[in-house]
Amino acid sequence: MKILETHKTIKIVDTTLRDGEQTPGVSFTLEDKIRIAAMLADASVDEVEAGIPAMGDRVQEDIRELVRLGLPCRLTSWCRAAAKDIAAARRCGTSGLHISFPVSPTHLRVMERDETWVLKELEHLVPLARWDFDYITVGAQDATRADTAFLGSFLNLAADLGASRVRIADTVGISYPVAVYRIIRSLRRVRPRMSLEFHGHNDLGMATANTISAIMAGVSAVNVTVNGLGERSGNTALEEVVQGIKFIDGYRSNIEEKKIMSICRYVAEASGRPIPPGKPVTGSDVFTHESGIHCAALLKDPLSYQPFLPETVGREGFRFALGPHSGSRAIQYMLAQAGINVSIEDAARFREVLSNHYINSAMSG
Repeated sequence: MKILETHKTIKIVDTTLRDGEQTPGVSFTLEDKIRIAAMLADASVDEVEAGIPAMGDRVQEDIRELVRLGLPCRLTSWCRAAAKDIAAARRCGTSGLHISFPVSPTHLRVMERDETWVLKELEHLVPLARWDFDYITVGAQDATRADTAFLGSFLNLAADLGASRVRIADTVGISYPVAVYRIIRSLRRVRPRMSLEFHGHNDLGMATANTISAIMAGVSAVNVTVNGLGERSGNTALEEVVQGIKFIDGYRSNIEEKKIMSICRYVAEASGRPIPPGKPVTGSDVFTHESGIHCAALLKDPLSYQPFLPETVGREGFRFALGPHSGSRAIQYMLAQAGINVSIEDAARFREVLSNHYINSAMSG
């Protein structure tokens, strides 16, 4: 009897229009927001955070315009833990609502609050929001610096009040994969059936690794931005996580990968933040090869020195670069692509001339 393979589907919650727009110097026009939201929905992103209603009338009208599109994904309004923020979100018409609560000693101190206040407001605001919103998530802001026992109490109360999901945020990007795994596993033991989400920042360059670790520990959703836009060093990059999920046995996302590149290019243009050449997945150089050993192997098997085919994410095939590390086989191949057929011996001689040229140039430079 054939055993059917089952995969756990991780929900992709995109916050490019909310946290991504908080990147210094980035401000999307309404046209940009409509295009980005539509492209994300077309690529089967599960949820889109549409913005922060408390920022004012213009943002609220922009969110209402996004709601009018009738996109096939959930739209969510992001709020602070305040009734006035929820009232502003109510006027926007999104089906989803996210309420963010400070939970670490650091954030509670600067906001002049305490843990008792957090639980009291949680108990007040979630029932209030349930009158107007179909799907409510609550956020544990700065959770990776919070007391673990308090996080458990926060999770338990949120679940009891009917929240749909709890977001665990590494707000200042100081955590690391093992620590994230431990936090998520401990919370899973507190409330095994409660849905968890992870929100990562990239201050130490570990946002994607932390997010993958959170998935392996048991979260059902991840919070991401296109191109990793966000405050300081940015957020977890959608394109990196979507590809990373593929390499975890038993997991998948709903994202149509071939649409990734066009989304990333548009957001790069709209944000004024070009994609760096070495950016994982989407950078111009990440499928360009010069090493002779690598190029020779790639001609036999394109996956020998690449994690996945560039066509997978809507890019053209891999390229060879002519340089001091080029091998004879690669040179022969590149010349053939230009309509020049040479023997492997002639390619080897060309390689020697090329190598000497680079060495002499380096010495004279």
